[in-house]
Amino acid sequence: MNSLLREVRFLLSLRSVVLAICCLFLLTAVSVGAGLAEIARQRATIARIEPQQKADVAAVAAWASKGRDPGDAAYYTFHATWDPPSDLAFAAIGTRDVSPYVLRVRALGLEAQLYEGEIGNPEAALPGRFDFAFVLVYLAPLFVILLFHDLRSGEREAGRLRALEASVGSTFELWGARVAVRAAGLFLALAIPFLVGAALAGTAPWKIGAVLAVVLAYLAFWIVLCLVVARAARSSLANAMTLAAAWMTLTLIIPAIGHIAINSAVPLQQGMELGVKQRTAVHRAWDIPKSETMDAFFRTHPEWKDTAPLTEAFHWKWYFAFHQVGDETAGDLARRYHDGVLERAAWSERLGLVTPGVATQLALHRLAATDPAAQIAYQDRIRAFHGQLGGFYYPYLFRDKPFDRADFDRAPAFQPAFDAGTWPGLLLAGVIVMTSLVAGFGWLRSKAASAWRSL
Repeated sequence: MNSLLREVRFLLSLRSVVLAICCLFLLTAVSVGAGLAEIARQRATIARIEPQQKADVAAVAAWASKGRDPGDAAYYTFHATWDPPSDLAFAAIGTRDVSPYVLRVRALGLEAQLYEGEIGNPEAALPGRFDFAFVLVYLAPLFVILLFHDLRSGEREAGRLRALEASVGSTFELWGARVAVRAAGLFLALAIPFLVGAALAGTAPWKIGAVLAVVLAYLAFWIVLCLVVARAARSSLANAMTLAAAWMTLTLIIPAIGHIAINSAVPLQQGMELGVKQRTAVHRAWDIPKSETMDAFFRTHPEWKDTAPLTEAFHWKWYFAFHQVGDETAGDLARRYHDGVLERAAWSERLGLVTPGVATQLALHRLAATDPAAQIAYQDRIRAFHGQLGGFYYPYLFRDKPFDRADFDRAPAFQPAFDAGTWPGLLLAGVIVMTSLVAGFGWLRSKAASAWRSL
């Protein structure tokens, strides 16, 4: 305990170290505040949906109920869907800033509707969000390097290393206490703002514990790496340059190369291309005989085969049928897109097993339910809801049933799902294994150096 108090007093006397910890604290606080503000904005947007949806449906109902035409009701009524953020989304925004979290759909073809939304400037989204995950993964290692690169070499260069080690009973107690105090300072700089944000967001206790475990594991990796590099009797400048190169390699170069390799190995057509294919099939229906469209529709929807035959006049059931056929034309592309996104996510997790930064970021996104799998799950919920819309409107359209004002209230309503996130056990284990490997390498290197000196 005395050694810890001594190191605390020593740390507080070093203005550069105190300034670095305060700077990390400030950056973390700003990132947590930015995350809370973004999630509050998204919640406010979602909260505005219900009253606007009611007003919109009431306006359509007032007009469409005069003619009682089910086609007018199905065509002009939009139905709101939304993906509420989790209680940890403020810490790791993930894909929520590049993918829609609110989408209004109609009973028409769905695939084009899924990807026609424009939520912001894609170039502005390239740098990513300045959230807690960004500070932890990219900035925190730099502060670890700043505090640990000259832990021992700084004392040696100042000419007081031998006197310092001779003045204490145990060198392990000296350096152990110094490492523990500096590590605790960095951990608190990250943890305190996060805990305040978690309290404001009402984050579940198990998620708070999981995030703190991820923070500890990631800090431990970089601290152990710094100690292994600093163990070599080199200058502080050489240590700093080596660690800076390691930071650039592990957090920027390897993840970038890995993602390029994954994207090349798992080619994925953009959602916009998928929408174009669906729209092309839809527009083609205007130029071909109606019977050709209806035959294609009846092959997948035989329950409507016995409805009245079409005439030369326009009929809504033909219009909705060729939208359905358009969706089915793009069905294979949609399935490949769905599976491809999940396959890329799976390969990213494999990359995370050997890259602590990637593993840490993916772990936070999984806990916050802001990863690509969560976005795909939202799309799946929209597809299921769109199927309910078809089941509701088709009996009116194909049986020529009048659509009254009261029928608008019987339309299905979207039920959002609150994704709780999942425990990132394998990703956390990957960070711990990499930390153990680095520590083992450092131990073997020290043993070899000791054996060489004893010769």
